[in-house]
Amino acid sequence: MLKAYKYRIYPDAEQMQFFAKCFGCVRFVYNRMLSDRIEHYNLTGKSLNNTPAQYKSEFTWLKEVDSLALANAQMNLNTAYRNFFRDKSNGFPKFKSKKNNNFSYTTNNQKGTVYVENGYIKLPKLKSPVKIRQHRSFEGVIKSCTISKAPSGKYHISILVETEIQKLPASDMRVGIDVGIKDFAVLSNGEAYKNPKHLRKSEKRLAKLQRDLSRKQIGSSNRNKARIKVAKLHEKIANQRMDFLHKKSTEIIRKNQAIVIEDLKVKNLMKNHNLAKSIAEVSWSRFREMLDYKSRWYGRELIIAPPDYPSSQLCSYCGNRSSQTKDLACRIYVCPECGLEIDRDYNASLNLLKLTM
Repeated sequence: MLKAYKYRIYPDAEQMQFFAKCFGCVRFVYNRMLSDRIEHYNLTGKSLNNTPAQYKSEFTWLKEVDSLALANAQMNLNTAYRNFFRDKSNGFPKFKSKKNNNFSYTTNNQKGTVYVENGYIKLPKLKSPVKIRQHRSFEGVIKSCTISKAPSGKYHISILVETEIQKLPASDMRVGIDVGIKDFAVLSNGEAYKNPKHLRKSEKRLAKLQRDLSRKQIGSSNRNKARIKVAKLHEKIANQRMDFLHKKSTEIIRKNQAIVIEDLKVKNLMKNHNLAKSIAEVSWSRFREMLDYKSRWYGRELIIAPPDYPSSQLCSYCGNRSSQTKDLACRIYVCPECGLEIDRDYNASLNLLKLTM
């Protein structure tokens, strides 16, 4: 089974220059191949199967970087095309902008070209190993690694490892999860995870830093310093959110054998401009992704409720359906049939739990 481990790395000046070349060449090859495919299709009506190798004679500086990184750029473009033709809502492949402050490239481990040793990691095409902060060890065969540079200027490496993951002992516990905005998640066992609202808590500080950035002269070193301060705060908020999601998803997976969650169409919910910011902040989609892959890792069952399942409209006691909860202001569900009064989110989680029966 494949598992990724992310670490902070500390490249020296020469290694930073090499990474910058790789980032630029990967972006160039991706954009050039996409441009040639579009042009070829417009002229002939047929698809073009181009490769990075055919550009190296014209652009000799492409030979200075890792060839596997260029090959992975081709694979990413092919994947983008497949995703588009499978589902048009994914959108046609887009060109990569030079102005984007998130940079990355992926390379593969071929016959031991990538390895970690004594606090350093060896990478293809680099003469000297890169210092790595390996805060946790891993066992298994390294398949590939992705080197990235964040807008804050920090470098990270994500190492994909083929390893054996030990299944958790079987449990008799089952749980239904109703996600929300006021409470991030309400569980059918009575637990409720409060929404930590990391972005809201940092909004004033973020607004001040963004005002300071807007007042700096474009192109000046002071503007770059202000940009990094904004980027670091955004990174902190993202890290806090990911930490919260990882902890809660792992806790749920460890305790329960079967987990039921709603099939929420977040893209449609985001069309409500009054709630879009709050919905984006809670990251329901990312939470579901974590539950999905962790349940496969540890031998648990994740059940996705049907899209038309009215979990919040059904009475968890008698099964009567009432449309009162279509009004989001209604926080208490009162069953007109049996008279049950219950918190709407807890009621929904109990209805979701029934899907495990």
